Amino acid sequence: MNEQWIQFANEIKKMYGKDVVPLHEPTFDEKEIEYVTECIKTGWVSSVGSYVTRFEEELAKFVGAKRAVAVVNGTAALHIALKIVGVEENDEVLMPSLTFVATANAASYLGAIPHFVDVSYETLGMDPIKLNKHLEEIGVLRNGKLYNKQTGRRIAAVVPMHTFGHPVDLDRLLEVCDKFNLVLVEDAAESLGSYYKGRHTGSFGKVSAISFNGNKIITTGGGGAIITNDEHLADYAKHLTTTAKIPHLWEYVHDEIGYNYRMPNINAALGLAQLEKLPQLIENKRKLTLKYDKLVSNLDDVKLIMENINSKSNYWLQTLILGNSYDINDVLNYLNNNGIISRPVWTPIHKLSMYINCPKADLSITESLKNKLLNIPSTPLNFKES
Repeated sequence: MNEQWIQFANEIKKMYGKDVVPLHEPTFDEKEIEYVTECIKTGWVSSVGSYVTRFEEELAKFVGAKRAVAVVNGTAALHIALKIVGVEENDEVLMPSLTFVATANAASYLGAIPHFVDVSYETLGMDPIKLNKHLEEIGVLRNGKLYNKQTGRRIAAVVPMHTFGHPVDLDRLLEVCDKFNLVLVEDAAESLGSYYKGRHTGSFGKVSAISFNGNKIITTGGGGAIITNDEHLADYAKHLTTTAKIPHLWEYVHDEIGYNYRMPNINAALGLAQLEKLPQLIENKRKLTLKYDKLVSNLDDVKLIMENINSKSNYWLQTLILGNSYDINDVLNYLNNNGIISRPVWTPIHKLSMYINCPKADLSITESLKNKLLNIPSTPLNFKES
């Protein structure tokens, strides 16, 4: 590896003060210890307790939505989000192939079929222009519903994913949804703290899903949330994720097949402490981006992915795009063997064996980005620093 990359790796180690720099670590302090300890002392550590309610209320307030329903992980959140907007067995769900596999799995849990569409270089997320062209070619509206002329199946929903925290082009995407009468369900798993034209991601869709996995910008250990402005859908989501149990002091009556998806109180206690420091974490993520921007300027044929003009990214994962002069495996091999833990983007889902036969549009941008995108260490620097 050339001298530029050697210097790049050394500067990252110096920045973090470590010889081995993880991709992303949670940031904890006394507040998390205080809240979790208090939760333990109450004895209410499972799915009932005050911290769950407080976390849901504060999360909804932060996102700017009416309701948040806390669940065990982001995949469960997306599963329920799709279910409550009416996605059914044998429906098709439009989604990027360049996403974590959970996006497709959540649709598959309902017996629905992922339908893969391309992304844009500008946002790394769903390309609404290519989506519109694709639907004009393969779609037909009948009685207010969109059908795939090639498969005969209903196309029920659009699920954009805000890749690494960078918002998609939501204005144009909403126009496509209106044109084809499609419901928008945002996969906002990675974009807590990201905004499009001043409005938080996850507040545009009919329902949205957020993740609080251990590697996210804030964490509850494991966890996720369903976000919506529809009170009825929020109540239904809470009911379904609480095993569809009808509230009663002692009787166990369940009125449909439900899911044991509610977030435990002890996880919500951790999440509430994390949420309180989120603005500072985002600020320090942005400071880190400026530092990386300077470092990357010393690398030939490499760019740092930056937010678009209409967006404010949480910069969850710092992402490089490598030029054609590089073999990404050579770069990954060098960085990881020299203590800079780095990862490529996910294998596009249409390449995975269980999804290889799903319907898909032209995916040329997705396939070209697979060998160009590289995530580098992204833990925010000490949030107390000036």
